[in-house]
Amino acid sequence: RRDTTGNRVAMFRIANQLSRAARTAASASARPVVAGQEGQTTWAPSKGFAAMGFASVALLGVAGVSLTDEAEHGLHSAQYAWPHEGMFDSYDHTSIRRGHQVYQQVCAACHSLNLVAYRNLVGVAYTEDEVKLMAEEIEVVDGPDDTGEMFDRPGKLSDKLPAPYANEEGARYANNGAYPPDLSLITKARHDGQNYVFSLLLGYREAPAGINIREGLHYNPYFPGGAIAMPKMLVDGGVEYDDGTPATETQMAKDVTTFLAWAAEPEADDRKLMGAKFMFAMCLVAVQAVYYKRWLWSPIKSRRLVVNAVH
Repeated sequence: RRDTTGNRVAMFRIANQLSRAARTAASASARPVVAGQEGQTTWAPSKGFAAMGFASVALLGVAGVSLTDEAEHGLHSAQYAWPHEGMFDSYDHTSIRRGHQVYQQVCAACHSLNLVAYRNLVGVAYTEDEVKLMAEEIEVVDGPDDTGEMFDRPGKLSDKLPAPYANEEGARYANNGAYPPDLSLITKARHDGQNYVFSLLLGYREAPAGINIREGLHYNPYFPGGAIAMPKMLVDGGVEYDDGTPATETQMAKDVTTFLAWAAEPEADDRKLMGAKFMFAMCLVAVQAVYYKRWLWSPIKSRRLVVNAVH
């Protein structure tokens, strides 16, 4: 999905210029433009009205292009104030834990998370013992053993989260030809990632009049084309949180979006902490540099030169 913000800004600028031209043409049409033979003036409004008509048609064309762009690339998501987006803000780790629960109970039936291992959850959303118990619930094909045979073993911390399908063909067969994308980098792979995912999860509604959605698809204006194969998955009370937080549809969408943002950038908190330490160290270096400069130049700047003009 490409970035359409620049195109829309350009369209609004063109529309503004065209409306300004229309106003100028309208004022010109109300002024006398031709002098009569006997000092009287005659009016020539036809050119002004023609300009106004041209400007109106151009404005309608710009609006049509904007609507076509929106239909092709999806409705632009609203901008939300995520608590971890600030320069010195960190992830809400309780929200990450709740988001992982939403992923496990709702999203994992169709979507994989191939770049996240169980060990990545340690110290972020769960303790090491909790993650070990979670990993041991799955069976992993490993091997070969001493006899050259593959064998099943309980999962361990180094294993990746299990994928719902063995391959893409199996995923498409189970979903009527649609391929559920891997969610490891979904907030980076989509324009305005977090806002897009959040808006998409809450954007399901009835198709407006004049829009036909074929069987097996669902109307969502935030998805490119407006027709998405994934049905509405989040409903109030669909997940029971461990911490007792009410599992409203909006809360679940916010939590799973936060979890996917962390999955795409698990090092974000460490990077921000490193940046804060670096900035503090540079401030100390700057103070020392200023002090050293003043100390080095103080003898030169404070000395007194006496010029003996006689000798």
